[in-house]
Amino acid sequence: MQKRKLGNLEVSALGLGCMGMSHGYGPAKDKSEMISLLRSAVEKGVTFFDTAEVYGPFTNEELVGEGLAPVRDRVVIATKFGFKPDPDDASKWNGLDSRPEHIREVAEASLKRLKTETIDLLYQHRVDPNVPIEDVAGAVKDLIREGKVRHFGLSEAGVQTIRRAHAVQPVAAVQSEYSLWTRGPEAEVLPVLEELGIGFVPFSPLGRGFLTGKIDEDTTFSSSDMRNRLPRFTQEARKANQALIDVVKAIGEQKNATPAQIALAWLLAQKPWIVPIPGTTKLNRLEENIGAAEVELTQQDLRDINSAASKITVQGERYPESMERMTGR
Repeated sequence: MQKRKLGNLEVSALGLGCMGMSHGYGPAKDKSEMISLLRSAVEKGVTFFDTAEVYGPFTNEELVGEGLAPVRDRVVIATKFGFKPDPDDASKWNGLDSRPEHIREVAEASLKRLKTETIDLLYQHRVDPNVPIEDVAGAVKDLIREGKVRHFGLSEAGVQTIRRAHAVQPVAAVQSEYSLWTRGPEAEVLPVLEELGIGFVPFSPLGRGFLTGKIDEDTTFSSSDMRNRLPRFTQEARKANQALIDVVKAIGEQKNATPAQIALAWLLAQKPWIVPIPGTTKLNRLEENIGAAEVELTQQDLRDINSAASKITVQGERYPESMERMTGR
């Protein structure tokens, strides 16, 4: 697979989001099957893997660490800090915590779970309004000096936070939700990243599965699937948003590609420093997603997609209000 740069960090053009293997979209999947999937991804050219302490919680880091241990020298592992664990229930979180001492605690624990001596990319998972971003960047800078972390990242951060953090410790990558149905980063964030030489990592690049064309108004989700709580996944919203699927299906038919491949190819075509991280728990979906890197969209294709998408108003917010308050500062 082709390579791309996130700052000075070289990774495969498409990464693999690992959250859904343990968390978020129903019960955790079989561990041995997921380890096999991780190793298959490496064999197919994927070198960039995304996890976080909160996924599981903790079990996703352990899975990624075990799965990638035999090929550790061939891969880049990204993980995240920034949430406050509930002292009475390890499966719950009590808001945000990016105090420097907590960042160090999380990094040390993540290193053990990931079975590695260095975290390749350490993100602040969400901006903590109670801790100056300069202190956060300084704490990660110390970990980089000590060789425990290689690169610093931010997730769902606004432009002023990005600038302030980058002035203390160069930011390699910013991770935010970005796809054909979530285009918020285009207005302000992407221009600043281009100016500063920072890479961009779209999470949920397939709209939490919606842009694959496999979800419609009649789809039901497991009781533990987070999509049950998301306004954009109400039955009414899913019905209204099918118009977007019609757009990617039409282009896909011309290109002999699936809707998912068109959605990912569209992201790859936006900037050479964008690296989407679609998640999956199935080998055939992994292969399908990787195939997106071979789909070439012409400038006319991109104009057609943008023109058609611009006529569609996506229904439903990304998150409930309680979760939305923790994004985009």
